[in-house]
Amino acid sequence: MERATRQRQAIREVMHELNRPLSPVEVLEAARQKVPGLGIATVYRTLKGLVEEGSAVPVELPGQPPRYELAGKKHHHHFHCLHCGKVFELEGCPGDFTSMVPKGFQTERHEIVLYGRCADCPA
Repeated sequence: MERATRQRQAIREVMHELNRPLSPVEVLEAARQKVPGLGIATVYRTLKGLVEEGSAVPVELPGQPPRYELAGKKHHHHFHCLHCGKVFELEGCPGDFTSMVPKGFQTERHEIVLYGRCADCPA
């Protein structure tokens, strides 16, 4: 169990406030608003600790380093803005993929990532 420090508390707050998958650098930039001297090593250590304790989960996108989001959410997918690089959560799932699976195959899990431009990025 990690000690409760200002730095770790700021990182946890950022995860709750932004409530989307964040890269370690995004966590660092946001948490530095709360704790100006925060370093990237502390961010990585804290994210690792949050994953180990089950409070956060890594979000893996093809060709990207992991991002982290809060654990315990319902099944969902992601939108990756190709302009700013931010990743957003998409609530829900389009449904059953059984008809798409080849005969004799069994689906164990799936991931859907939509790519495009977020509402904050100019067209």
